[in-house]
Amino acid sequence: MRRIAVRLLTALLTAVLIGVGIPAHAAVPDSPAVTYTNPIAEKRADPHIFRHTDGYYYFTATVPEYDRIVLRRATTIQGLSTAAETTIWTKHSSGVMGAHIWAPEIHFIDGKWYVYFAAGSTSDVWAIRMYVLEGTGANPLTATWTEKGQIKTTWESFSLDATTFVVNGVRYLAWAQRNPAEDNNTSLFIAKLANPWTISGTPAELSQPTLSWETIGYKVNEGPALIQHGDKVFMTYSASATDANYCLGMLTASATADLTNPASWTKSSVPVFQSSAATSQYGPGHNSFTTSEDGKSDILVYHDRSYKDISGDPLNDPNRRTRVQKVYWKADGTPDFGIPVADGVTPQRLSSYNFADRFIRHWEYRAKIEANVSPLADSQFRVVTGLAGSGTVSLESADFPGYYLRHKNFEVWVEKNDGTTAFAADASFHQRAGLADSAGVSYESYNYPGRYVRHYNYLLYVQIPSTATDRGDATFYAQ
Repeated sequence: MRRIAVRLLTALLTAVLIGVGIPAHAAVPDSPAVTYTNPIAEKRADPHIFRHTDGYYYFTATVPEYDRIVLRRATTIQGLSTAAETTIWTKHSSGVMGAHIWAPEIHFIDGKWYVYFAAGSTSDVWAIRMYVLEGTGANPLTATWTEKGQIKTTWESFSLDATTFVVNGVRYLAWAQRNPAEDNNTSLFIAKLANPWTISGTPAELSQPTLSWETIGYKVNEGPALIQHGDKVFMTYSASATDANYCLGMLTASATADLTNPASWTKSSVPVFQSSAATSQYGPGHNSFTTSEDGKSDILVYHDRSYKDISGDPLNDPNRRTRVQKVYWKADGTPDFGIPVADGVTPQRLSSYNFADRFIRHWEYRAKIEANVSPLADSQFRVVTGLAGSGTVSLESADFPGYYLRHKNFEVWVEKNDGTTAFAADASFHQRAGLADSAGVSYESYNYPGRYVRHYNYLLYVQIPSTATDRGDATFYAQ
């Protein structure tokens, strides 16, 4: 008996070493798929969502009347769309803080709530400065709020969009301000904080608008937001006028560097997030970051409009909406925001069960699996109600809305829905638990039962899986 057991163990070890009969497979992703339905809130610009330890998400944003600060809370990001809204502060009837109440952010610091916001004066609506409210109480919607006054900086000049964050135990403030020595509207600054409403030391200028995409309509760097990933920190910011030219740039630094030293930062040469005519999303910007409900995904929060052309001053157009979508991380540790996705359910990516770094993507409309996909949106698909109905799903391309994964001659392509019954059938699948791992997903053809979407030589087909390798090739993880 012992001799048989030894032989079995030896055979198993040999199989493991040479890979016989044991297909390689990837681990379940650390950051599984998470989806939301956009927009989250109509007529809410400059959105900020703060996830607190009490289990709630707190949401504030600029209202189009520019006259008050509002808050919502919900236990889910999607729940913010229908959550009751409370006005926690209203502009002064005269003097400072009496006009242009813009870009509030809510933070919890040392046991108290703080709201950072910008405001003008009734005597000069463009005398925009940064101010802070302090709230006491567990729930900021019912807290007692006190005005802590203006955040003083180097100059008494146009300043706005204050945000605060902690890196390596040090709390910082970043903001946008008009530098009187420069021929532009606003540049980005950073300083350490002595307390939540007082900066410490001399502010450092990190970026000014000099690139072509930062200077359309107005010369603007504004709306800084920080996210840390591994040993790097990334500061996104908004550039150009608040119309369809509005977009995001990004600064990058080491998390261990002196963040108040401008030399620690490098600037992206191109926008990292901008308008998409394909998805009808225009002027994405003034973002913040939060995390998904399971804590495993980073979420980009931003505003945009669903149309390009605006009559008159964009600041008088009320229709900027709050939206969210998942942030993906490249192999080098940098974020990939993709494109502002279409309204409705957000897309997801599908990674291969047995090739962890490869994702389903389209290339010249042929579906395949590939690593390091660029642009990101080529590997994003919206899982929607199947075109054929009957409990099926269809996978719609993120960057080609109206185009779906469909099979023809058992090859999988991305093609435009022509409205025919045949296309609907070819583009519809039954979503099953993964054939090789129930934590994954497999897609069975609607009109050819038993055939599944699988990769072979990295191209996608619908075939009957008959071996363990086939079942692995037909299993994917949603990310």
